[in-house]
Amino acid sequence: MLKSLHIENIAVVERADVQFRRGLNVLTGETGAGKSIIIDALYAVTGGRTSRELVRTGADRCLAAAVFDADAALDWCRENGVEPEDGELIVQRTVSADGKGACRVNGVPVTVGQLRALGALLVDIHGQNDGRQLLDESSHLRYLDAFAKDSAELEAYRTAYGAYEENERQIQRLSLDDDARRRLAESLTYRVQELEKAALRSGEEAELEERSALLRNGEKLREAAEGAFTALYGDEGSAVELAGQARGWLSRARGWSASLAQADDTLAEAVSLMQDAAELVRDVRDSLDFSPEEFDRVEGRLAQLRRLEKKFSAPDEAALIALYEESSARLAEIEYGDEALERLYEKRRALEKDCQTAAKKLTAARMRAGKALAEQVERELKELSMPSVRFVTVVEPLSGEPGFGPRGADEVRFLMSANAGQEPGRIARIASGGELSRIMLALKTVFGRDDPVPTAVFDEIDTGVSGVAASRVGEKLALTGSCRQVLCVSHLPQLAAMADSQYLIEKTERDGRTYTTVTELDRPGRRREIARLTGGDNITQITTASAEEQLAAADGWKKRVRGEERA
Repeated sequence: MLKSLHIENIAVVERADVQFRRGLNVLTGETGAGKSIIIDALYAVTGGRTSRELVRTGADRCLAAAVFDADAALDWCRENGVEPEDGELIVQRTVSADGKGACRVNGVPVTVGQLRALGALLVDIHGQNDGRQLLDESSHLRYLDAFAKDSAELEAYRTAYGAYEENERQIQRLSLDDDARRRLAESLTYRVQELEKAALRSGEEAELEERSALLRNGEKLREAAEGAFTALYGDEGSAVELAGQARGWLSRARGWSASLAQADDTLAEAVSLMQDAAELVRDVRDSLDFSPEEFDRVEGRLAQLRRLEKKFSAPDEAALIALYEESSARLAEIEYGDEALERLYEKRRALEKDCQTAAKKLTAARMRAGKALAEQVERELKELSMPSVRFVTVVEPLSGEPGFGPRGADEVRFLMSANAGQEPGRIARIASGGELSRIMLALKTVFGRDDPVPTAVFDEIDTGVSGVAASRVGEKLALTGSCRQVLCVSHLPQLAAMADSQYLIEKTERDGRTYTTVTELDRPGRRREIARLTGGDNITQITTASAEEQLAAADGWKKRVRGEERA
């Protein structure tokens, strides 16, 4: 559940704090007052796309912060290293005037992708675009699958289709005309021969570079090694000899002084280390046997490798080796292409049967779900003052060859008839704005029955609705609010009266600037606001009394219906 929302410098809102309650929360106010900014802020804080235009003019950045109950996102918290505080999640998102942003959950920095995944567990936002999506018939299949919960059938089909698609890609690779095949074979043959002749070995370039560095600095290295060995061990008066003499003096005196005994032991260890170092330096000195011929050979090989890397756009010899192996395999494919194609075509026939079998099971699941969805949506729409409605889910075979695609073998369309005697037709051609809003609400109600997301947000779901239909929409949202938290932006007095909590969004001007405030209304405040929604600025005793009557009727309806639910 969403407990509170804090906003700073978003659009016309300089600063606002809203405490949300359980049940149905309704936001009302004049058109343009900034009601949708609350939704925009909530959209941002749950991982939605933002831009610098969100930042209030003159501000360096904007901030949206929300407090949620953590119960619905405990798995996400464990996976992302976030510890709930007193069972709550504090989610923050900032956007600066230059478009940069930051996201935090309980102080832990997270990515927008992580925030979006968290937001999907906490809030389900239904915006004004959802109605337009419903008009797009390509989305109907997605709606049906969401209702059908046909994940097992979908996964089985996707596995079969994935194998079919990979086989098609291989066929495409080999399906060349004779001229194209000849040109490609010539190109690959030249590449393979050149790389094969180079006798490439992984790691060779690094070894050559190291040897080249030694060769370039050979004299300096030999001089340094010779000098170090001489100083350590080679001449009379060397470090090892002098340290040995010092040990002779200390060994005579160690019995008389514990400190000198300790110094003797330390020096003995030092002499041993110097001898080891001298041997290592001697071995290096003796290995420094360079010749101009070797230098030329190393530099020539490095030049060859770098030329090949540049020619084939490869970062190193390992990439050249991979290119050689890939080109050899591709060349073999072409040389034996006809045989390989025949095997692939034979495999295609088997894979097509697998897809068709899996698609039939998926179609059967969709047809069962389509019938159930139509019945439930029709029932919801009748409760939303559409008594003669008919809602039909049409599942038809996919046209064209091979008769199936990435999403199965079906085309899905929702059809409806709003009036008695009218044949069901496409929603885009038949539904009015108000009917479209109610269809969307019916679908969301049906989908939401098993939805684990605790908060649902509706941005003007009542568009085009009035009269009795508006009352039914209000009742439906209030009923939804009895089992999950609902936030709704509305202009309708019938819907506002059904609210468990109501908030007034007001826009004012001060010192030449526009400000928006959010106020939770008490009972008298709700009466005034509902009276304004009913009669505009002409608020009289009659409109106020009517508003109180609506509030009382809504209270009675909720008490009766929720009592029946508990019974």
